[in-house]
Amino acid sequence: MALNMHKNFAPEPIDDFQGWLAAFTQPTVLIELAVLLGCAAVAWALVVAVQRAFRRGSSHLQEASIWFGRKSIDGVLFPLILLCLAYTARDVLDNYVPVALFGIAIPVLVALLAIRVGVKVLRAAFSDAHWARALEQTISWLAWLLMVLWVSGLLPVVLNELDLISFKVGASRMSVRNILEGALTASVVLLVTLWVSSGIESRLLRSATGSELSLRKAISNATRAALLFFGLIIALSAAGIDLTALSVVGGAIGVGVGFGLQKLAANYVSGFVILAERSMRIGDYVRVEGIEGVVTHINARYTVVRALSGVESIVPNELLITSRVDNLSLADSQVYQSTTVSVGYNSDVDRVRALLLEAALAQPRVLQQPAPCAMLAQFGSDGLEFTLGYWIGDPGNGMGGVKSDVNLAVLAALRANQIEIPYPQRVIHTAS
Repeated sequence: MALNMHKNFAPEPIDDFQGWLAAFTQPTVLIELAVLLGCAAVAWALVVAVQRAFRRGSSHLQEASIWFGRKSIDGVLFPLILLCLAYTARDVLDNYVPVALFGIAIPVLVALLAIRVGVKVLRAAFSDAHWARALEQTISWLAWLLMVLWVSGLLPVVLNELDLISFKVGASRMSVRNILEGALTASVVLLVTLWVSSGIESRLLRSATGSELSLRKAISNATRAALLFFGLIIALSAAGIDLTALSVVGGAIGVGVGFGLQKLAANYVSGFVILAERSMRIGDYVRVEGIEGVVTHINARYTVVRALSGVESIVPNELLITSRVDNLSLADSQVYQSTTVSVGYNSDVDRVRALLLEAALAQPRVLQQPAPCAMLAQFGSDGLEFTLGYWIGDPGNGMGGVKSDVNLAVLAALRANQIEIPYPQRVIHTAS
């Protein structure tokens, strides 16, 4: 059932300015102001107490930011408690003194609560979305507009006029008021759904790393999609839309996905496969189709790979499933590198091997274990070819830099010991 704005929910309207002035010049307004300030103080104290109790029970307060915000009074809990206390105080004071100030305070608190819920939930669910800011402003303007209509007593009049604007959809009669109330109900249901999904995601991703983070991300994405789907169904039912009529639309969408959205569907399926199999995790150093870097995000449709240059590549998940992917840190973060150098045939082989090993071990990024290895690879046409192999444990910091450092150290060591690096030699025979 849609949210109905009953006439008895609105305060008694004051028809003219003289009535407003007379009501707010009564001495009892000071009593109302004192009671309202007392309610605010009690609400603040309760929020602080709950926040401290929550901190003692858990060292993580991120999922509670919607309730408490960055401060004690900029979350959802403070206006909620204050609204409940204000309602109670108004009912009590109404038995002893005429109530005027609470007639404005309560609509303002309702509008403030609606704005806080909408803004906080949207920021938690879509922190990186640019359109969320415009939606937050829309919620704020609508909430304050309804508050003004409520305080002025025009809300029942406007609702009755909107109820007169009606039209028939099939066998049903719908009015503008029904549509607006249904949209309001649908918005509330979707906000609650986003709130629940954000809390679940925060708990799942808390202190998760590596493969566990990827698995929890997959569960979080699936949970959010399922909650949004069921929330949309409930919202449509609350708005009075017959869901049986959507079966034809669902069939058409299925055909569209099967034919026109094959690539998009393949990317989504591939994303869930990657997250479920954990063949690629956030933080892995990968190489695919000429793209090399660290995996920073794994979304349902695409994966973000950040190169050492700072360039972020958006790779469709289907490409990661159908193409060869070199994961340099899947089972172990240690990566093997090698470099080749030629020396003259008259060089001391044992001395050359010792210099190569010293040059590799002098680099801070080269691991001591497994130890580097210097081998005589082959007898080249220009000299003896040695291969120096070594391991590094941080491929995410780049692999070209450490290889350059090793080559420079090798060159300096060979030159310091007068070991020749021969130039290519060719013998040319000329016919006489």
